[in-house]
Amino acid sequence: MPSYQARVFGPDGAVRTQRIDAADRQSVAAALGVAPQHVLAVQELSTKTAERGTAKTKNFPLRLFSQELAVLLDAGIALLEALNTLREKEANGAVRQALDAVIDSVEQGLPLSAAMRRQPQAFDELVCAIVSANERTGQLSTALAQHAQYLAWVENLRSRLVAACIYPLMLLAVGGAVILFLLLFVLPRFAGILDGLNTDLPWASRMLILFGQTAGQHPGAVLGALAALLAVGAALWRNEALRLRLQASLWTLPGLGARLRVLALARLYRSLAMLLASGVPVLPALRIVQDVVAAPWRPAVGAACARIERGERLSEVLEGENLATPVARRMVRVGERSGEVAGMLERAAAFHDEEAVRLTELLTRAINPALMLVMGVLIGGIIVLMYLPIFQLAEQVQ
Repeated sequence: MPSYQARVFGPDGAVRTQRIDAADRQSVAAALGVAPQHVLAVQELSTKTAERGTAKTKNFPLRLFSQELAVLLDAGIALLEALNTLREKEANGAVRQALDAVIDSVEQGLPLSAAMRRQPQAFDELVCAIVSANERTGQLSTALAQHAQYLAWVENLRSRLVAACIYPLMLLAVGGAVILFLLLFVLPRFAGILDGLNTDLPWASRMLILFGQTAGQHPGAVLGALAALLAVGAALWRNEALRLRLQASLWTLPGLGARLRVLALARLYRSLAMLLASGVPVLPALRIVQDVVAAPWRPAVGAACARIERGERLSEVLEGENLATPVARRMVRVGERSGEVAGMLERAAAFHDEEAVRLTELLTRAINPALMLVMGVLIGGIIVLMYLPIFQLAEQVQ
Protein backbone atom coordinates (compact mmCIF):
# COMPACT_ATOMS: atom_id res chain seq x y z
CA MET A 1 0.00 0.00 0.00
CA PRO A 2 1.44 3.44 -0.88
CA SER A 3 2.58 5.79 1.87
CA TYR A 4 1.66 9.48 1.93
CA GLN A 5 2.72 12.51 3.94
CA ALA A 6 -0.23 14.80 4.64
CA ARG A 7 -0.56 18.25 6.15
CA VAL A 8 -3.77 18.34 8.18
CA PHE A 9 -5.73 20.81 10.32
CA GLY A 10 -5.92 19.40 13.83
CA PRO A 11 -8.86 19.72 16.24
CA ASP A 12 -7.07 22.58 17.97
CA GLY A 13 -6.64 24.50 14.72
CA ALA A 14 -2.93 23.74 14.46
CA VAL A 15 -1.43 22.33 11.28
CA ARG A 16 0.43 19.06 11.66
CA THR A 17 2.26 16.73 9.28
CA GLN A 18 1.49 13.02 9.45
CA ARG A 19 2.57 9.90 7.54
CA ILE A 20 -0.22 7.49 6.59
CA ASP A 21 -0.71 4.40 4.42
CA ALA A 22 -3.70 4.63 2.08
CA ALA A 23 -4.94 3.07 -1.15
CA ASP A 24 -4.71 6.39 -3.05
CA ARG A 25 -4.66 10.16 -2.48
CA GLN A 26 -8.45 10.34 -2.22
CA SER A 27 -8.40 7.81 0.64
CA VAL A 28 -5.94 9.76 2.80
CA ALA A 29 -8.64 11.80 4.57
CA ALA A 30 -10.66 8.68 5.40
CA ALA A 31 -7.53 6.89 6.64
CA LEU A 32 -6.74 9.86 8.88
CA GLY A 33 -10.32 10.07 10.11
CA VAL A 34 -10.74 13.75 9.18
CA ALA A 35 -12.93 15.66 6.79
CA PRO A 36 -11.46 16.02 3.25
CA GLN A 37 -11.40 19.84 3.56
CA HIS A 38 -9.06 19.55 6.57
CA VAL A 39 -6.35 17.93 4.43
CA LEU A 40 -4.17 20.78 3.12
CA ALA A 41 -1.59 18.84 1.09
CA VAL A 42 -0.76 15.24 0.28
CA GLN A 43 2.62 14.03 -0.93
CA GLU A 44 3.28 10.43 -1.92
CA LEU A 45 6.45 9.01 -0.37
CA SER A 46 8.80 6.94 -2.48
CA THR A 47 9.42 3.32 -1.48
CA LYS A 48 12.91 4.11 -0.22
CA THR A 49 11.65 7.04 1.84
CA ALA A 50 8.90 4.95 3.36
CA GLU A 51 11.36 2.16 4.17
CA ARG A 52 13.71 4.62 5.83
CA GLY A 53 10.85 5.99 7.92
CA THR A 54 9.86 2.48 8.93
CA ALA A 55 13.42 1.45 9.73
CA LYS A 56 13.94 4.45 11.98
CA THR A 57 11.09 3.38 14.25
CA LYS A 58 11.81 -0.34 14.25
CA ASN A 59 13.72 0.28 17.48
CA PHE A 60 10.56 1.61 19.14
CA PRO A 61 10.82 0.62 22.84
CA LEU A 62 7.58 -1.33 22.84
CA ARG A 63 8.23 -3.15 26.13
CA LEU A 64 9.06 0.10 27.93
CA PHE A 65 6.01 1.78 26.36
CA SER A 66 3.67 -0.98 27.59
CA GLN A 67 5.23 -1.05 31.03
CA GLU A 68 5.22 2.71 31.60
CA LEU A 69 1.74 3.24 30.16
CA ALA A 70 0.42 0.47 32.44
CA VAL A 71 1.99 2.17 35.49
CA LEU A 72 0.52 5.58 34.56
CA LEU A 73 -2.95 4.16 33.95
CA ASP A 74 -2.80 2.23 37.24
CA ALA A 75 -1.99 5.51 38.98
CA GLY A 76 -5.32 6.93 37.77
CA ILE A 77 -3.90 9.17 35.02
CA ALA A 78 -6.17 9.58 32.00
CA LEU A 79 -5.09 7.89 28.77
CA LEU A 80 -4.40 11.07 26.78
CA GLU A 81 -2.47 12.63 29.65
CA ALA A 82 -0.44 9.43 30.07
CA LEU A 83 0.45 9.40 26.37
CA ASN A 84 1.52 13.04 26.53
CA THR A 85 3.66 12.23 29.57
CA LEU A 86 5.45 9.46 27.68
CA ARG A 87 5.92 11.74 24.70
CA GLU A 88 7.40 14.57 26.80
CA LYS A 89 10.06 12.38 28.37
CA GLU A 90 11.11 10.78 25.06
CA ALA A 91 14.38 12.02 23.53
CA ASN A 92 14.42 9.89 20.38
CA GLY A 93 12.96 11.85 17.46
CA ALA A 94 11.50 8.85 15.61
CA VAL A 95 9.81 7.57 18.77
CA ARG A 96 8.42 11.05 19.52
CA GLN A 97 7.01 11.19 15.99
CA ALA A 98 5.21 7.86 16.45
CA LEU A 99 3.80 8.97 19.80
CA ASP A 100 2.72 12.30 18.30
CA ALA A 101 0.76 10.44 15.64
CA VAL A 102 -0.91 8.23 18.25
CA ILE A 103 -1.81 11.26 20.40
CA ASP A 104 -3.26 13.10 17.38
CA SER A 105 -5.45 10.10 16.52
CA VAL A 106 -6.68 9.75 20.11
CA GLU A 107 -7.49 13.48 20.20
CA GLN A 108 -9.64 12.95 17.11
CA GLY A 109 -11.72 10.47 19.07
CA LEU A 110 -10.21 7.21 17.84
CA PRO A 111 -9.63 4.40 20.34
CA LEU A 112 -6.05 3.69 21.31
CA SER A 113 -5.92 0.42 19.35
CA ALA A 114 -6.96 2.16 16.12
CA ALA A 115 -4.41 4.91 16.72
CA MET A 116 -1.68 2.32 17.24
CA ARG A 117 -2.66 0.41 14.10
CA ARG A 118 -1.97 3.59 12.11
CA GLN A 119 1.67 3.27 13.18
CA PRO A 120 2.54 -0.30 12.11
CA GLN A 121 6.25 0.53 12.10
CA ALA A 122 6.07 0.95 15.90
CA PHE A 123 3.20 -1.29 17.09
CA ASP A 124 2.70 -4.87 15.91
CA GLU A 125 -0.66 -6.57 15.58
CA LEU A 126 -0.14 -8.49 18.82
CA VAL A 127 -0.17 -5.43 21.08
CA CYS A 128 -2.90 -3.79 18.98
CA ALA A 129 -5.16 -6.80 19.46
CA ILE A 130 -4.49 -6.89 23.21
CA VAL A 131 -5.28 -3.18 23.56
CA SER A 132 -8.40 -3.51 21.39
CA ALA A 133 -9.76 -6.35 23.54
CA ASN A 134 -9.17 -4.55 26.85
CA GLU A 135 -9.61 -0.82 26.29
CA ARG A 136 -13.36 -0.96 26.94
CA THR A 137 -13.26 -3.36 29.90
CA GLY A 138 -11.13 -1.27 32.24
CA GLN A 139 -8.36 -3.90 32.19
CA LEU A 140 -6.06 -2.05 29.81
CA SER A 141 -3.31 -1.46 32.39
CA THR A 142 -3.30 -5.14 33.39
CA ALA A 143 -3.13 -6.27 29.77
CA LEU A 144 -0.30 -3.86 29.00
CA ALA A 145 1.63 -5.07 32.04
CA GLN A 146 1.23 -8.67 30.83
CA HIS A 147 2.42 -7.64 27.37
CA ALA A 148 5.49 -6.00 28.91
CA GLN A 149 6.22 -9.21 30.83
CA TYR A 150 5.87 -11.22 27.62
CA LEU A 151 8.32 -8.95 25.77
CA ALA A 152 10.72 -9.17 28.72
CA TRP A 153 10.57 -12.97 28.46
CA VAL A 154 11.28 -12.82 24.71
CA GLU A 155 14.20 -10.43 25.22
CA ASN A 156 15.61 -12.59 28.02
CA LEU A 157 15.41 -15.67 25.79
CA ARG A 158 17.13 -13.85 22.95
CA SER A 159 19.85 -12.51 25.24
CA ARG A 160 20.51 -16.03 26.57
CA LEU A 161 20.99 -17.40 23.06
CA VAL A 162 23.13 -14.45 21.97
CA ALA A 163 25.32 -14.76 25.06
CA ALA A 164 25.78 -18.47 24.37
CA CYS A 165 26.89 -17.69 20.79
CA ILE A 166 29.39 -14.95 21.70
CA TYR A 167 32.17 -17.30 22.82
CA PRO A 168 31.99 -19.55 19.71
CA LEU A 169 32.06 -16.47 17.46
CA MET A 170 35.04 -15.04 19.33
CA LEU A 171 36.78 -18.41 19.07
CA LEU A 172 36.18 -18.52 15.32
CA ALA A 173 37.41 -14.95 14.90
CA VAL A 174 40.61 -15.46 16.92
CA GLY A 175 41.32 -18.84 15.36
CA GLY A 176 40.74 -17.47 11.88
CA ALA A 177 43.08 -14.55 12.58
CA VAL A 178 45.84 -16.91 13.78
CA ILE A 179 45.44 -19.12 10.70
CA LEU A 180 45.61 -16.09 8.38
CA PHE A 181 48.73 -14.85 10.20
CA LEU A 182 50.41 -18.22 9.75
CA LEU A 183 49.44 -18.53 6.10
CA LEU A 184 50.12 -14.96 4.97
CA PHE A 185 53.05 -13.88 7.18
CA VAL A 186 54.92 -16.85 8.65
CA LEU A 187 54.47 -19.38 5.84
CA PRO A 188 55.93 -17.21 3.00
CA ARG A 189 59.13 -16.81 5.03
CA PHE A 190 59.37 -20.52 5.68
CA ALA A 191 58.76 -21.17 1.99
CA GLY A 192 61.73 -18.97 1.09
CA ILE A 193 63.98 -20.90 3.50
CA LEU A 194 62.81 -24.33 2.39
CA ASP A 195 62.69 -23.57 -1.33
CA GLY A 196 66.33 -24.55 -1.87
CA LEU A 197 66.11 -27.86 -0.07
CA ASN A 198 66.24 -30.94 -2.25
CA THR A 199 64.61 -33.17 0.28
CA ASP A 200 61.69 -35.35 -0.63
CA LEU A 201 58.90 -33.47 1.13
CA PRO A 202 55.46 -34.87 1.88
CA TRP A 203 52.73 -33.84 -0.55
CA ALA A 204 50.91 -31.74 2.06
CA SER A 205 54.12 -29.85 2.94
CA ARG A 206 54.82 -29.19 -0.75
CA MET A 207 51.33 -27.78 -1.25
CA LEU A 208 51.70 -25.64 1.84
CA ILE A 209 55.06 -24.28 0.66
CA LEU A 210 53.59 -23.58 -2.78
CA PHE A 211 50.79 -21.62 -1.18
CA GLY A 212 53.35 -19.73 0.92
CA GLN A 213 55.33 -18.78 -2.18
CA THR A 214 52.18 -17.60 -3.95
CA ALA A 215 51.02 -15.62 -0.92
CA GLY A 216 54.44 -14.01 -0.57
CA GLN A 217 54.52 -12.95 -4.22
CA HIS A 218 50.88 -11.80 -4.44
CA PRO A 219 49.60 -10.89 -0.96
CA GLY A 220 47.09 -8.43 -2.39
CA ALA A 221 45.51 -11.12 -4.55
CA VAL A 222 45.13 -13.47 -1.59
CA LEU A 223 43.55 -10.78 0.59
CA GLY A 224 41.32 -9.73 -2.33
CA ALA A 225 40.14 -13.32 -2.79
CA LEU A 226 39.32 -13.56 0.93
CA ALA A 227 37.43 -10.26 0.78
CA ALA A 228 35.53 -11.49 -2.27
CA LEU A 229 34.54 -14.68 -0.43
CA LEU A 230 33.28 -12.61 2.51
CA ALA A 231 31.33 -10.34 0.14
CA VAL A 232 29.73 -13.32 -1.60
CA GLY A 233 28.80 -14.81 1.78
CA ALA A 234 27.23 -11.52 2.88
CA ALA A 235 25.30 -11.26 -0.41
CA LEU A 236 23.98 -14.80 -0.02
CA TRP A 237 22.94 -14.06 3.57
CA ARG A 238 20.95 -11.04 2.38
CA ASN A 239 18.98 -13.37 0.10
CA GLU A 240 15.85 -13.89 2.18
CA ALA A 241 14.86 -17.23 0.63
CA LEU A 242 18.33 -18.69 1.17
CA ARG A 243 18.52 -17.31 4.69
CA LEU A 244 15.18 -18.89 5.57
CA ARG A 245 16.35 -22.25 4.18
CA LEU A 246 19.52 -22.04 6.26
CA GLN A 247 17.54 -21.16 9.36
CA ALA A 248 15.11 -24.00 8.69
CA SER A 249 18.03 -26.42 8.41
CA LEU A 250 18.90 -25.69 12.04
CA TRP A 251 15.63 -27.34 13.05
CA THR A 252 16.79 -30.65 11.54
CA LEU A 253 20.08 -30.84 13.48
CA PRO A 254 20.16 -33.64 16.07
CA GLY A 255 19.93 -32.35 19.63
CA LEU A 256 19.67 -28.68 18.64
CA GLY A 257 16.58 -28.94 16.44
CA ALA A 258 14.37 -30.50 19.12
CA ARG A 259 15.28 -27.81 21.63
CA LEU A 260 14.66 -25.00 19.14
CA ARG A 261 11.23 -26.51 18.41
CA VAL A 262 10.30 -26.51 22.09
CA LEU A 263 11.39 -22.88 22.48
CA ALA A 264 9.34 -21.85 19.42
CA LEU A 265 6.28 -23.67 20.75
CA ALA A 266 6.74 -22.07 24.18
CA ARG A 267 6.60 -18.65 22.52
CA LEU A 268 3.48 -19.74 20.60
CA TYR A 269 1.76 -20.89 23.82
CA ARG A 270 2.67 -17.74 25.75
CA SER A 271 1.52 -15.30 23.04
CA LEU A 272 -1.66 -17.31 22.44
CA ALA A 273 -2.38 -17.41 26.19
CA MET A 274 -1.96 -13.64 26.44
CA LEU A 275 -4.42 -13.02 23.62
CA LEU A 276 -7.00 -15.51 24.95
CA ALA A 277 -6.75 -14.02 28.43
CA SER A 278 -7.42 -10.59 26.90
CA GLY A 279 -10.67 -11.84 25.39
CA VAL A 280 -9.53 -12.42 21.80
CA PRO A 281 -11.27 -15.48 20.29
CA VAL A 282 -9.18 -18.51 19.37
CA LEU A 283 -9.30 -18.08 15.58
CA PRO A 284 -8.23 -14.39 15.47
CA ALA A 285 -5.61 -15.13 18.13
CA LEU A 286 -4.08 -17.91 16.03
CA ARG A 287 -4.01 -15.65 12.97
CA ILE A 288 -2.20 -12.98 14.96
CA VAL A 289 0.42 -15.33 16.40
CA GLN A 290 1.11 -16.79 12.96
CA ASP A 291 3.49 -13.86 12.38
CA VAL A 292 5.02 -14.27 15.84
CA VAL A 293 6.16 -17.89 15.69
CA ALA A 294 9.32 -19.02 13.93
CA ALA A 295 9.11 -19.23 10.13
CA PRO A 296 9.22 -23.08 9.89
CA TRP A 297 6.02 -23.31 11.96
CA ARG A 298 3.94 -20.64 10.23
CA PRO A 299 2.40 -23.04 7.65
CA ALA A 300 1.33 -25.34 10.50
CA VAL A 301 -0.29 -22.41 12.34
CA GLY A 302 -2.05 -21.42 9.11
CA ALA A 303 -3.40 -24.97 8.76
CA ALA A 304 -4.50 -24.86 12.39
CA CYS A 305 -6.49 -21.68 11.65
CA ALA A 306 -8.32 -23.47 8.84
CA ARG A 307 -9.19 -26.41 11.10
CA ILE A 308 -10.40 -24.13 13.92
CA GLU A 309 -12.59 -22.35 11.35
CA ARG A 310 -14.18 -25.73 10.55
CA GLY A 311 -15.12 -26.12 14.22
CA GLU A 312 -12.42 -28.45 15.55
CA ARG A 313 -11.16 -28.20 19.14
CA LEU A 314 -7.90 -26.41 19.89
CA SER A 315 -6.27 -29.44 21.55
CA GLU A 316 -7.04 -31.63 18.52
CA VAL A 317 -5.77 -28.99 16.11
CA LEU A 318 -2.50 -28.43 17.97
CA GLU A 319 -1.87 -32.17 18.16
CA GLY A 320 -2.82 -32.76 14.53
CA GLU A 321 -0.51 -30.03 13.23
CA ASN A 322 2.43 -31.14 15.43
CA LEU A 323 2.17 -27.94 17.47
CA ALA A 324 1.74 -29.62 20.85
CA THR A 325 4.32 -31.11 23.15
CA PRO A 326 3.09 -33.96 25.38
CA VAL A 327 2.81 -31.53 28.32
CA ALA A 328 0.96 -28.87 26.33
CA ARG A 329 -1.43 -31.41 24.80
CA ARG A 330 -2.62 -32.63 28.20
CA MET A 331 -2.77 -29.16 29.72
CA VAL A 332 -4.87 -27.77 26.87
CA ARG A 333 -7.30 -30.68 27.22
CA VAL A 334 -7.66 -29.92 30.92
CA GLY A 335 -8.11 -26.23 30.09
CA GLU A 336 -10.87 -26.98 27.60
CA ARG A 337 -12.78 -28.97 30.22
CA SER A 338 -12.31 -26.33 32.93
CA GLY A 339 -12.60 -23.23 30.74
CA GLU A 340 -9.04 -22.15 31.59
CA VAL A 341 -7.30 -22.63 28.24
CA ALA A 342 -5.32 -19.39 28.55
CA GLY A 343 -4.01 -20.31 31.99
CA MET A 344 -3.04 -23.80 30.88
CA LEU A 345 -1.20 -22.50 27.84
CA GLU A 346 0.73 -20.12 30.08
CA ARG A 347 1.64 -23.01 32.38
CA ALA A 348 2.77 -25.10 29.42
CA ALA A 349 5.01 -22.25 28.26
CA ALA A 350 6.45 -21.83 31.78
CA PHE A 351 7.11 -25.59 31.94
CA HIS A 352 9.24 -25.35 28.79
CA ASP A 353 11.19 -22.27 29.88
CA GLU A 354 13.87 -24.56 31.27
CA GLU A 355 14.60 -25.62 27.69
CA ALA A 356 16.37 -22.29 27.15
CA VAL A 357 18.79 -23.20 29.94
CA ARG A 358 19.37 -26.63 28.41
CA LEU A 359 20.02 -25.09 25.00
CA THR A 360 22.63 -22.67 26.34
CA GLU A 361 24.27 -25.56 28.21
CA LEU A 362 24.36 -27.54 24.96
CA LEU A 363 26.07 -24.65 23.19
CA THR A 364 28.53 -24.24 26.06
CA ARG A 365 29.38 -27.88 26.73
CA ALA A 366 29.27 -29.37 23.23
CA ILE A 367 29.81 -26.74 20.55
CA ASN A 368 32.57 -24.77 22.29
CA PRO A 369 34.87 -27.77 22.89
CA ALA A 370 34.19 -29.00 19.33
CA LEU A 371 35.22 -25.63 17.89
CA MET A 372 38.34 -25.55 20.05
CA LEU A 373 39.25 -29.02 18.82
CA VAL A 374 38.76 -28.06 15.16
CA MET A 375 40.80 -24.86 15.53
CA GLY A 376 43.54 -26.71 17.40
CA VAL A 377 43.77 -29.35 14.70
CA LEU A 378 43.93 -26.75 11.92
CA ILE A 379 46.54 -24.54 13.60
CA GLY A 380 48.57 -27.50 14.84
CA GLY A 381 48.43 -29.16 11.41
CA ILE A 382 49.76 -26.05 9.69
CA ILE A 383 52.63 -25.76 12.19
CA VAL A 384 53.52 -29.45 11.89
CA LEU A 385 53.53 -29.29 8.07
CA MET A 386 55.76 -26.19 8.25
CA TYR A 387 58.30 -27.80 10.56
CA LEU A 388 58.25 -31.29 9.01
CA PRO A 389 60.86 -30.39 6.33
CA ILE A 390 63.14 -29.00 9.06
CA PHE A 391 62.82 -32.26 11.00
CA GLN A 392 63.74 -34.21 7.85
CA LEU A 393 66.72 -31.93 7.23
CA ALA A 394 67.92 -32.49 10.79
CA GLU A 395 67.71 -36.25 10.31
CA GLN A 396 69.77 -36.00 7.07
CA VAL A 397 72.47 -33.93 8.84
CA GLN A 398 72.73 -36.50 11.59
